[in-house]
Amino acid sequence: MAFQNQTVIGAVLQENRTEILLVKRRDVPVWVLPGGGIERGESLESAVEREVEEETGFRVKVKRKVGEYTPINRLSRYTHFFECEIIDGKAQISDETKSVRFFSIDHLPKLIPPPHDEWIVDAQKNHTNLIHRKLTRVNYPTLIKNFFLHPILVIRFLLSKIGCTINT
Repeated sequence: MAFQNQTVIGAVLQENRTEILLVKRRDVPVWVLPGGGIERGESLESAVEREVEEETGFRVKVKRKVGEYTPINRLSRYTHFFECEIIDGKAQISDETKSVRFFSIDHLPKLIPPPHDEWIVDAQKNHTNLIHRKLTRVNYPTLIKNFFLHPILVIRFLLSKIGCTINT
């Protein structure tokens, strides 16, 4: 599978595993786990470490691979999900993020799109077996439902899918 059709996501948990690092995106202002694309010649581990640092300001190293998630449509990509730990740095916003913050897993922000909420649960469980799952909650009925609940966010999401980003 070509890396341009894949993405990496990083979960950074506090030592006690009760808080997780999230970023508020600029293009679609929702809270998500940091991550993004894989550059040509880059390993998956290097890609997630680079993406987390670019989006949060924290230099991290991979602790473990949590899972691999397969898309069921064109709304998502094949995703490699890693748990990472901070080795240096401080929280900083970027061209892609308007806020960086740790949240209690028991008090996450309301606007977390699927499947980020599932990924947070998967990371917190600290299983040793690699999870393989389809991204069933990233689907067209959910998109339509969310269009009626949050039309501006869905429009911005769809624009980002075709390369038109609005960075506020």
